[in-house]
Amino acid sequence: MQVARFYFDWPNYRTMLRLLRREPPASRPWVRYLAFLVGMPAIAAFHAVCFALDPILFPSLRRTQVVAPTFCIGHARSGTTYLHRLMAADPQFSYPLMYELFFPSLLQKRLLRLLLGLDALTGKRLRRRLDEIEERRFAPTDDMHKTGFFVPEEDDGFLTWSLCSGFWIIMFPFMGELDFYHVDQWPGRKRRRAMGFYKECVRRQIALNGGGTHLSKNPTFCGRVEALIETFPDARFIVPVRNPEETIPSLLKLLKNEWDLRGRNEQLIAKSLRVLADQSFDSYRRPLEVLARHPEVRSAVVDYRDLVGRPEATMRRIYGELGLELGPLAARAFQSAGGGHESAHRYSLAEFGLDSREIHTRLADLFVQYRWDTEGEGAHVH
Repeated sequence: MQVARFYFDWPNYRTMLRLLRREPPASRPWVRYLAFLVGMPAIAAFHAVCFALDPILFPSLRRTQVVAPTFCIGHARSGTTYLHRLMAADPQFSYPLMYELFFPSLLQKRLLRLLLGLDALTGKRLRRRLDEIEERRFAPTDDMHKTGFFVPEEDDGFLTWSLCSGFWIIMFPFMGELDFYHVDQWPGRKRRRAMGFYKECVRRQIALNGGGTHLSKNPTFCGRVEALIETFPDARFIVPVRNPEETIPSLLKLLKNEWDLRGRNEQLIAKSLRVLADQSFDSYRRPLEVLARHPEVRSAVVDYRDLVGRPEATMRRIYGELGLELGPLAARAFQSAGGGHESAHRYSLAEFGLDSREIHTRLADLFVQYRWDTEGEGAHVH
C-alpha cells in the first residue's frame, strides 16, 4: 500500500510571505517575516520526516482502513460543535483532540500520549501548566466558542503545517487572496494531493485510537463536499441548518474579535468580513446541492431547533437515516443531553454592513422551507 507523502502548499506559502511583506504585523514585522520564511518550511520538514517514519515504525498502520467516515458540516455557529460533541460520546467513533491536530504523525501522537501518561503518574505538573495556557488563550472567546486542548475539535487542523488549513485565516485575514475554503474548485492534482494527505492523517488518528469510525466536524468543509466524496466514497454527512440571520453575524463577530485581538488593520478586517459574508451563502447552498447530486451518499439534514429542543429524538433520527448502529452508551448520552451552550449574545447585521433583505433574497427557498421568519430560535448552540 502506497503511503501519501506529507503535503505542503508552496503556493500558499509564497502568497503568505508576499502578504507579510505588503502588510506586516504592527510589532516586530521583520522578525515575524523571517520567522515565517525560515520557520514554516523547517517545521513542515520535521513533521514530514516523522510522517514518513510512521509506516516503518508501526507496520500495522498499513492495515488500518478509513471506512465510512462521518462528517458534520454546515455553516459555522449552526450547532455543528454541539452535534459533534454529542456524537463523540459514542464509542464507535474515532476523533482527534485539539492538541493532537498539530502533530499529524502517529509517532508524534504516541509520544505525546506517553508523555501525558507519565505526567499523570507524577503529579500532573505539565497538565496544570497546559490548563493555565488554555485559560489565557481561549478566555477572550470562550463565551462564543468554548474549546480547549483536550476536547474534540475541527480536524481541518490536521492541515495546519501544510498551510492549507482554515486556521491560518485567523493569522492572515486576507480573504479573497488566500483561499482555504473552495477546495472543490482547486485544480485536480492539488485537490487530490491535499485530500490524500488529509486521509492519511485520519488513518493515523484511527490507528492511535485503536480503531473506530472517523468523526469529523468542520464548517469550512462546506466548500469541499465533492472532494470528500471523491476521497471517501462511502462517507456519511450530517448538515445542521439554522437561521442565517443568527449564524452569519455570529461568525463575523467571532472572526472580528480574533483579528482585533491581533491588532489587524480595520480596513483589512472590513474587507475580509465582506468576503466571509459572501462565502456564507455558499456554505448554506453547496452542501445541500452537492448531496442532492449524490443520492447514493447517506446524509441527514437537521433543523437546528430540533437538535436543541429534542436532542434524543433528533439523534435517533440521524442514526436511522445514516444507517448507524445506536449502542447503549450513545443512547444514554443522547437521553441525558441538554440543550447545549447558550449564549446571551445577539449580533446585529447592520454592525457588519449586511442587509436582511439580501439574506432573505439569496436564501429565499430555505427561509420558506424552514419557516425562519415565523418561528423562534430557542437556545443558541455553537
